[in-house]
Amino acid sequence: MALAVPGITALSSAARAADADIATNGGFESGLSGWTCTAGTTVNSPVHGGSSALQATPVGNDNAQCAQTVTVQPNSQYTLSGYVRGSYVYLGASGTGTTDVSTWTQSAPDWQKLTTTFTTGAATTKVTIYTHGWYGTGAYYADDISLIGPGGTSTGQPPAAPTGLRTGTVTSSSVALSWSAVTGATSYSVYRDGTKFQTVTGTSATVTGLTPSTAYGFQVTASNDAGESAKSATVTATTTAGTGGGTPGLPAHALVGYLHATFANGSGYTRMADVPDSWDVIDLAFGEPTSVTSGDIRFNRCPVTECPNVESDADFKAAIKAKQAAGKKVLISIGGQNGQVQLTTTAARDTFVSSVSNIIDTYGLDGLDIDFEGHSLSLNANDTDFKNPTTPVIVNLISALKTLKAKYGSKFVLSTAPETFFVQMGYQFYGTGKWGGQDPRCGAYLPVIYALRDDLTLLHVQDYNSGPIMGLDNQYHSMGGADFHIAMTDMLLTGFPVAGDPNNVFPPLRPDQVAIGMPASTNAGNGYVAPSEVTKTLDCLTKRTNCGSYATHGTWPALRGLMTWSVNWDRFANWEFQKNFDAYFG
Repeated sequence: MALAVPGITALSSAARAADADIATNGGFESGLSGWTCTAGTTVNSPVHGGSSALQATPVGNDNAQCAQTVTVQPNSQYTLSGYVRGSYVYLGASGTGTTDVSTWTQSAPDWQKLTTTFTTGAATTKVTIYTHGWYGTGAYYADDISLIGPGGTSTGQPPAAPTGLRTGTVTSSSVALSWSAVTGATSYSVYRDGTKFQTVTGTSATVTGLTPSTAYGFQVTASNDAGESAKSATVTATTTAGTGGGTPGLPAHALVGYLHATFANGSGYTRMADVPDSWDVIDLAFGEPTSVTSGDIRFNRCPVTECPNVESDADFKAAIKAKQAAGKKVLISIGGQNGQVQLTTTAARDTFVSSVSNIIDTYGLDGLDIDFEGHSLSLNANDTDFKNPTTPVIVNLISALKTLKAKYGSKFVLSTAPETFFVQMGYQFYGTGKWGGQDPRCGAYLPVIYALRDDLTLLHVQDYNSGPIMGLDNQYHSMGGADFHIAMTDMLLTGFPVAGDPNNVFPPLRPDQVAIGMPASTNAGNGYVAPSEVTKTLDCLTKRTNCGSYATHGTWPALRGLMTWSVNWDRFANWEFQKNFDAYFG
């Protein structure tokens, strides 16, 4: 017994001496390299050690898991540990070959260490380690994750970075890529604008789901059991214009403005003939219903008692014709803050079509703008699929707009101006949600936009009078600067999973269909930004320069332009908004 004990001790010490930290990039000092995350980014504060840490935010049905697969040895013991902050944060290992393990903390207001151990099975050579949060909770943080134990057999070093990356066939929605094989590589990862897009085993890939007329940058890495290589040199490609939809008679970059035609307020009444030529689309505000559910829309021009300088109907119509002769588009906008419209029945739908047609024909207008706000659109509790809506007010509106588009033909201009709550908020929540309790109006515009995406000329979401909205970086963005407009527009041009469901993605719109809605002045609404911030927004989205903290998923030189509330308020502010647009686009 005396001779046996030292031998056992020596063997145990030797085994411990061979142990090492075999997790890759556990401190997130190299971004998310080595990790696969459903939702996550690296931040510089707070951190536990080094200069970076993971921040991830569960959204909808996603618990924001970050994971990596590590090569291990069979029949070996491992210790997994890491530091976390936040509520309901988990650390675990799966595929151990014995018993998968996890540990968690309910609340960690400051960095807390989590530790668990496991033994691999007799045939186990790979284990997946992970960290994640919990559904519906806020952001969590993780740092300095380690897996201590004997390393598995590997090639010893990650492969070299791929060379020879080149583009092949480019379409309106895809780019074909190929590159030279790398010795020792077992797989390759394709990056689109810095974000890992897909992993393949061969030396070619086709990146799909892209937006027409958009510039993208691509890189490739090579991987083996030892890790991932550095990224290749970047190649760029611009998708073709595509054939979907159309932009009848609009300039490459358009300025859109609402004209107070039925009321006066502090901005004063502006006659149609006095609207400067810079305005490419003029939306007459507003056509309103005789009652919320009637579908009977009336356009009652501002009375002389309220607007002393209002022009006659004859002069108004003549001014519209003059604008059209100069290449401008004049639309009737339906709704507004006070014009609640609920097409609850097919009868209301048909009345809507006939009454709107009457307004268009009477004034010789070019099309229709939908500005439904408040409680006009709301989803029934069992209506959970934006691609196949069942709620009557949604279904009837889609039907009515398709009927009007078909009636007037390809030159008919159709636009819509939803609030962020009805569109981008759909990234987090859709309708009442699978478990109920959410606002049924949340994301309610998504089925309308999706159904009309081939008919829609312009979507200009109101990036004003909005609360904080979560962007694709899983951070909340608030009004007041360029980042808000950049993040909100990037969502429309990139697409996003609805209610966090990766299998239910709202697809991107074409950049020529998108304009950014902004207030013309501080008087016009909450969310006004100075001309310098407008310029930053346009620079970032169309040139990928002058960007702030939000990283876009593409570059869109074909972005259609800007919309503002309103022409009247811009006149009140000495045409500041219009002048900045003209200076930028020429």
